[in-house]
Amino acid sequence: MINETAVIVLPLPSPYLSPNKPISSHGGRMKKARIAKTYRELAMKLTKELDIDTAWEKATIQAKFYHKTKRGRDDINYMAMLKPAYDGIVEAGMLVDDSYEHLTTLPAEFYIDKEFPRVSLLLERIK
Repeated sequence: MINETAVIVLPLPSPYLSPNKPISSHGGRMKKARIAKTYRELAMKLTKELDIDTAWEKATIQAKFYHKTKRGRDDINYMAMLKPAYDGIVEAGMLVDDSYEHLTTLPAEFYIDKEFPRVSLLLERIK
């Protein structure tokens, strides 16, 4: 049996999407909302370019973060920053939903790439 896989490559999420980023003003909340919307829309656009015909009922997803520098990273925090991307993938019609019944999130991995910082989302369909 051949498993279906897909890779979506996005820029690293903005620090404003971090759960640890305090938002103390209405302007800050609006800025975070704009950034989340832009990230979601980019994920949706890139997902639609994959031309997946039917939404996957179940899948796994693994995020691989590539940063310019080596330092300690909070994997839970970085995974939370990807929520708008997950929503964009669902909105694009690739996944039925991003709830635990449909999507299993694998542990994040962190790498160094000084030339091209990014996050690569590897999705694998479960049949």
